[in-house]
Amino acid sequence: MARLVKAPQWPDAGVAPGWREVPGDFGGAKEPGRWRLVGFVTVQETGAGDGAAFSSGRDPMASDQPHVLWLADLGRDDGDRVGGKNASLGEMIGSLRAAGINVPGGFATTAAAYWAFVEANGLEEPLREQLDQLQDDGGNLQDVGKAVRRLFLDAEFPKALADAIKGAYGELATRTGKANPSVAVRSSATAEDLPEASFAGQLETFLNVQGEKDLLQACKRCLASLFTDRAIVYRQNNGFDHMKVALSVGVQEMVRADLAGSGVMFTIDTETGFPRSVLVTAAWGLGETVVQGTVEPDEYHVFKPLLDRPELSPIIAKSLGAKATKMVYAKSGDATSKVVDTPKKERSRFVLDDAEVVQLARWGAVIERHYDRPMDIEWAKDGETGELFIVQARPETVQSQKDLGKLKTYHLGETGELLVEGLAIGSSIATGKVCRLESADEIERFEEGGVLVTGMTDPDWVPIMKKAAAIVTDHGGRTSHAAIVSRELGLTAIVGAGDATTVLDNGREVTVSCAEGAEGRVYAGEASFEVEEMSLDAVPETETKVMLNLGNPAAAFGWWALPTDGVGLARMEFIINNHIKIHPMALVHYGDLDDADAKRRIDQLTEAYDDKTDYFVETLARGMARIAAVHHPNPVIVRLSDFKTNEYAQLIGGAAFEPKEENPMLGWRGAARYTSPDYRDGFALECRAVRMARERIGLDNIVVMIPFCRTVGEADAVLAELARHGLVRGEGGLEVYVMAEVPSNVILADRFARRFDGFSIGSNDLTQLILGVDRDSDRLSAVFDEQDEAVTNAIAELLAKAQTAGTPVGICGQAPSDHPDFAAFLVQHGISSISVTPDSFLQVKRVVAAAERARREGTPLDLRELQGAA
Repeated sequence: MARLVKAPQWPDAGVAPGWREVPGDFGGAKEPGRWRLVGFVTVQETGAGDGAAFSSGRDPMASDQPHVLWLADLGRDDGDRVGGKNASLGEMIGSLRAAGINVPGGFATTAAAYWAFVEANGLEEPLREQLDQLQDDGGNLQDVGKAVRRLFLDAEFPKALADAIKGAYGELATRTGKANPSVAVRSSATAEDLPEASFAGQLETFLNVQGEKDLLQACKRCLASLFTDRAIVYRQNNGFDHMKVALSVGVQEMVRADLAGSGVMFTIDTETGFPRSVLVTAAWGLGETVVQGTVEPDEYHVFKPLLDRPELSPIIAKSLGAKATKMVYAKSGDATSKVVDTPKKERSRFVLDDAEVVQLARWGAVIERHYDRPMDIEWAKDGETGELFIVQARPETVQSQKDLGKLKTYHLGETGELLVEGLAIGSSIATGKVCRLESADEIERFEEGGVLVTGMTDPDWVPIMKKAAAIVTDHGGRTSHAAIVSRELGLTAIVGAGDATTVLDNGREVTVSCAEGAEGRVYAGEASFEVEEMSLDAVPETETKVMLNLGNPAAAFGWWALPTDGVGLARMEFIINNHIKIHPMALVHYGDLDDADAKRRIDQLTEAYDDKTDYFVETLARGMARIAAVHHPNPVIVRLSDFKTNEYAQLIGGAAFEPKEENPMLGWRGAARYTSPDYRDGFALECRAVRMARERIGLDNIVVMIPFCRTVGEADAVLAELARHGLVRGEGGLEVYVMAEVPSNVILADRFARRFDGFSIGSNDLTQLILGVDRDSDRLSAVFDEQDEAVTNAIAELLAKAQTAGTPVGICGQAPSDHPDFAAFLVQHGISSISVTPDSFLQVKRVVAAAERARREGTPLDLRELQGAA
């Protein structure tokens, strides 16, 4: 029998690194003249059944291998020697520092050092004996894990290894100019951080370690952490042999994040897989609170394609986290760090300014390009110098592995009472009975298929999580342990719910929904829901653009994979109502408000802003930008606010600024408000937000649309008002559309076409005004028909006039989604675009393709074919 041996270097001249067959009696160190190897090796027996390769964990020349290597001397191919984490650090130091990326220096013990420790203390046989006792159901996991770890903790470092570690620590002190420098001591397994498997959270990290004695103790605890209960379970579940995985200890100079902040960054959206966004999370103090999920951090989303333009700040989403606690250095006692309450002033401030967020995102994009895959990155800011650092980088292992040819969507039916809200992880829905647990030791209480409710999770909870239908935690953000593992397991999960453990009673039947955007919700009872899986293969090409209707920025990422032509209608009022929640005039005239409750609520929402109007402008701008980013560079048509007065009055502080009207549908709405003295200052905030989204963030694919514009004079006045605020039609590529929803828009279409770059048919309002039917009237619902001949004649007239003027026309009503024959009618008359809800996109696309084919071939429309296409 022969062996295949993989080595990073062979002594023979001209022989490339990699696999090589050697005799079956190959003896490694026994035959140094014949087969001298340099570096860690992987051995595979040829003819050994299925031929599966395994990591031997041993270098035949281990005694000749260094026990400590400087990170700067390592690269990505050194994972067998120092584990994926330390190899990645070395790769970044060697390859990316030239790109301006700061990575703290340091050194790492090697896999050879690990096996030297095992051999010197005679641990191999005791390790095997203990691990062989592990029961299949894990019933004695805690006893076995504790016994194995004790073997390491009771052992001693061989003198040569201890001297090597102390010597490197002394050299680090010389290089940094600091006596007994504070270091971070991290574990890095040789099977860790592969593109298809993540050991995140399985091993231990120790921060603020100082002095040789404490360093050696921390290194020993890292070695023992290769056999934490959670690491044992993880290796078994993922097919890794315990005795063929080694551990390297990374020792890095500490970044004084205890005086500033730290966090995690993903170069892919963690919930939807949207590949053009960088997610940055940030909390005050050392980063373990974010990694462990004990705090709700700030969150930022940054649009990658615009990061190479230095004049832009492409932050498309920004939310303030609670950050209730932070981890700092401990100044006394055995502990090197401690968790303290975050001062109120810090809780109400963002950890990073916009320039720092963009800098981190640029580094993330550089790291992603270097490794040619989405990455999971940890960063820290030094409070003494103000510098940012990257302290870890590993492959992202969930979204990057998903099948992009299919889109699975969940549709929630009627629900019970809303009980709890938090951050949605994923986009699924699950039901089950609440099982509230305080500790992972209570696993026997958990019934399979239940909804796990707890404060937070760590890797010890994984066996319970695997049995759950859904998970709800009080604490944590999108990069917490509960979030990461739930994604890996495909579980419905809500994190950072705040009071789930007090509100959700044991045994109560609930529905956990993550299908409503960024916010996850828990409802009383078992709600009905539908699951739809859409294949994105063979989507037909069409001349007519098929676009989306979107309003919720938080849900926009979920539809990134649809091959759309852009967004035909993004409703500004949705962002104002659901995200801003405050009437703009209440912010402009905050000092004049008499409503004490409204002022209190405004103070809470705007606490991170010195100027309260900036809250409105930035939130609105980023909401528009998030939608526009998903579809960039295709156009995204944003309709300016079109609340009715009764709807505006429901906003915080709104009642003081809105009249009571008998018929708000035909009252003070749309274009009429924008130049009115009673709303002009509010409209100015809308204009500032549009400019910020287009000019500062950089999403210049945003098209502005004016709603409910009754007269040509009103159109001229609104265009002048836009220009007064720096939004001049034609400048910087700005296009301005108008809704065609008032009969005058059709009658005077040629004159409106001279003033605007496009029309968008609002079929609901157009129908009610042509037929004289209140669209909200139950009594007249049978009369309200968008396919009534009077309505279709008006639409045909508009299309004909617009075509003569060379002005594009789209439609953004529901009718094309509900009635395939109406969609076909629009195609026949030369509509430029049809905008539909995301779940209707594929069926309308097929209908449009069939209608275009019939038009090209000059054949009659076959209604049965249209119904089949739908």
